Amino acid sequence: MKRRVAVRGIALHEGKLLCTKLRPYDDAMVKPDVDWWCLPGGTVDEGEIIPEALVREFEEETGILPDIGKLLYVHQLKTEKKEHLEFFFEIKNPTDYLSVDLSKTTHGVEEIEAIEFVDIKSTIILPDFLKHESLEEQVHSDNAVKFIASTD
Repeated sequence: MKRRVAVRGIALHEGKLLCTKLRPYDDAMVKPDVDWWCLPGGTVDEGEIIPEALVREFEEETGILPDIGKLLYVHQLKTEKKEHLEFFFEIKNPTDYLSVDLSKTTHGVEEIEAIEFVDIKSTIILPDFLKHESLEEQVHSDNAVKFIASTD
């Protein structure tokens, strides 16, 4: 079974979560009728340091450098064909992302349809565990990193 390692950033502002709505492109796991949002981030390149991958992904998708905080979650998702291992980090400069100009990014226009702060409860956000977690509490607590395993 092949494993994909990815990084994601959790940026909260006024109770909302920074998310991207992806557009279909060659390497995307998105269908043209996509109706869900996900966190900014992406695949860790071979040999790349995990926090450096998050900086790269955020800069590619938003044009803005993230101030990375603590590791909040590790999510392991097993499907029939692939295993996904994702690391979710706190983003400490969420207000910098209130207005993202995708035309000033290297990957934003190609990969992203929209990027904005969305309501966690009323928006379909993947991975699904994000809707059931108290993200604000995890960000502001001294709790250990949470490990979440799921299957598809």
